[in-house]
Amino acid sequence: MRFIQSLLLIILLQSCLAQDHKINGVSYVAHKDSITQKNVDPLLNINANYAAIMPFAMIKDLNHPEVTYSEERQWFGETKIGGKQYIETLKKNSIKTMLKPQLWVWKGEFTGYIEMKTDEDWIILENSYSKFILDFAQIAQDTNTPIFCIGTELEKFIAARPDYWTKLITKIRSIYKGKLTYAANWNEYEKTPFWDQLDYIGIDAYFPVSDSKTPTVEECMEGWKSHKKKMVEFTEKYNKPILFTEFGYRSVDYSGKAPWTVDRIEDKVNLEGQVNTTKALFKMFWKEHWFAGGFVWKWFINHDRVGGLENNRFTPQNKPVEKVIKEQYSTK
Repeated sequence: MRFIQSLLLIILLQSCLAQDHKINGVSYVAHKDSITQKNVDPLLNINANYAAIMPFAMIKDLNHPEVTYSEERQWFGETKIGGKQYIETLKKNSIKTMLKPQLWVWKGEFTGYIEMKTDEDWIILENSYSKFILDFAQIAQDTNTPIFCIGTELEKFIAARPDYWTKLITKIRSIYKGKLTYAANWNEYEKTPFWDQLDYIGIDAYFPVSDSKTPTVEECMEGWKSHKKKMVEFTEKYNKPILFTEFGYRSVDYSGKAPWTVDRIEDKVNLEGQVNTTKALFKMFWKEHWFAGGFVWKWFINHDRVGGLENNRFTPQNKPVEKVIKEQYSTK
């Protein structure tokens, strides 16, 4: 019975992926300007075949119910018109897209903590979030975008209002005919209740894998084992492929200890740590049949002005890890 289940899973996952190669993607950061061929060429250089387009809606604080978006003060790439322009320009270069509209809380507070204080406020949030998501679902359909992400790291919202999400997915399906996912935080995905309604199990893969100042590839691979075991069990449970909706590491000391940390102020740069953590992730996952691929965090449109050897943020651009990504994304 176990053999038959595994065989059926392999067949189903191959069908779901419907592609010869992994999703070798980048998280393409929205900008104030439209994109041109100059902005696309660096993606072609690293052999990326996907980009996550990330329009944003704003919410004033973690308890505020109204979502606002596509306002004049937003950057072009965060709007409906901008998202469409990015998708169409990338498509001309044979780069497919995942449209990933998401929320930004004022002062950058974590979206997983969004939680309303009254039922009335929950209803307002649901209505405004639905409008936001369904508008972009229509754009995904109009542009034949292959993957649509229904939300990113919204743990408390989902836990408090699971019926709303079930109904929202049904509404999205009535508009959009492509593949659906949700971007669950690394410690959230096991609690997300609606994977059976989606096509990919989406995970923002900031799992802790090493406590070392400069982790080795071997240490990180060892640190991945328990996380990977749970993922294998999860993909077998739901018969769905896993997609890393975000993955990546900062070029800092202890890069594998708490990879989700964005507000850690550092003067030092540790390029080797970023290289080793990234290599280990590729070695652990990219050859697995149940693994769909992923989107590296994060990639800016003006390649020649960002990143570099003195930069200790997430972007791989103009750092040694960019070569690691290019080599992996070249693998057939």
